[in-house]
Amino acid sequence: MTDSNSVGTERDQYLLGQVREAFGRVAYSHKTHEKQADICFTKHRWQQGVLIALTAISSGTFLAAVVGQLTTTTVASFVTSTVAILVTWVSLGAKTFRFHEEAEAHRDTASQLWNVRESYLSLIADLMSGHVSDSNVRDVRDDLQAATLRIYTAAPRTSVKAYTRAQSGLKNNQELTFTSRELDLLLPEALRLNEGEQ
Repeated sequence: MTDSNSVGTERDQYLLGQVREAFGRVAYSHKTHEKQADICFTKHRWQQGVLIALTAISSGTFLAAVVGQLTTTTVASFVTSTVAILVTWVSLGAKTFRFHEEAEAHRDTASQLWNVRESYLSLIADLMSGHVSDSNVRDVRDDLQAATLRIYTAAPRTSVKAYTRAQSGLKNNQELTFTSRELDLLLPEALRLNEGEQ
């Protein structure tokens, strides 16, 4: 009987190890999609800012040419034409490179992965507390793997830059974790664990 208990404990450790590994992969994917959304949104803001600036400049240049404030008509025409070409180029770029839509797609993927990540975290807590059977854990794990596959199938691709930022955020800035003290400060007094600590 002792041998079967020790086998069960070993089996639980393998199952726990697998679930923890899956949690880690989903946590990285979630954070990478968040970072990719930030990158895309920044590109969108720059794209819009450049378009607005060039449109304003082209209007100002056109008015200056009409009023005759520039030295010669040839220079005014050249500047106006150049700025108009740049406005057209940026406008076409905005229609081709839809950074805002890409950012939204990454945010949507991150939201879906957040739910899976939190479910894995709950599953780890249940496993570690010992209040769930192995067969139930396997069923939940299989459901989470299927949900993750559905999300990954529809997810937009991420970049190395986003992964690097996610890695830095998770490892160096602890963007996924809190100290016990930080958690206590977020909770009402009745739910704090380290109430006496400063």
